[in-house]
Amino acid sequence: MLIRHHIEESLKAQYLTVSNPYELWKELQMRYDHQKTLILSGATYEWLHLRIQDFKSVNEYNSAMFKIVSKLSLCGETVTDKQLLEKTFQTMSSSNLLLQQQYRHKGFKTYSELISCLLLAEQNNELLLKNNELRPLGSKPVPEANHTSNEPDDGAEANHVRYDHKGRGSSYGRGRGRRGHG
Repeated sequence: MLIRHHIEESLKAQYLTVSNPYELWKELQMRYDHQKTLILSGATYEWLHLRIQDFKSVNEYNSAMFKIVSKLSLCGETVTDKQLLEKTFQTMSSSNLLLQQQYRHKGFKTYSELISCLLLAEQNNELLLKNNELRPLGSKPVPEANHTSNEPDDGAEANHVRYDHKGRGSSYGRGRGRRGHG
C-alpha cells in the first residue's frame, strides 16, 4: 500500500495490473537496480579525482567529500575514517607539504577531528588576512613614545627667545614677548 501511494504517477499507470506488493517490488527493483552501478562508477570517479586543493574552503571540500561518501555508501561501499584522513592528506597542495606533515604528526583518529582543526586554521587565517586588509603592514607609522614636534601648531603665535652673550634673553616674533613689550 505504501509503495503504491508514494510511487510516481507515470509508474502507477505502468504497474497498475500488478496486484501483489512483492511482485511490484521485484519489478521496480529490476527496473532500477542498474542505477547503483551507474552511481557507483560516477562516485568512484569523483573519489579518485577529489582533491582538497581544488576547493576554495575547507567547508566546500567537506561538503563534496560527504556527497561522494553518501553515494558510495548507497552502493554498499564503506569509506573508513582512515581512508578519509589519507585522502585529505594526500591531496593537500605540494606547497603545503610542511603543514601536511604537521597534521599527520598530530595523529588524528577521526576525519571530523582533522576537519575541525582545518576549519579553525582557515578561520584564523581569514581573520589575519582581514586585519591586514584593513591596515596593511607599513601603511601607517606607529607614533613614537614621548615624541614632540619642533614645528609650531597652525594658527599659534611663534614667540622665540634669543640669548645674548651674557645669558640674557629677549623675545622677538609676533605679539607680546615675555617682557611684556608690545
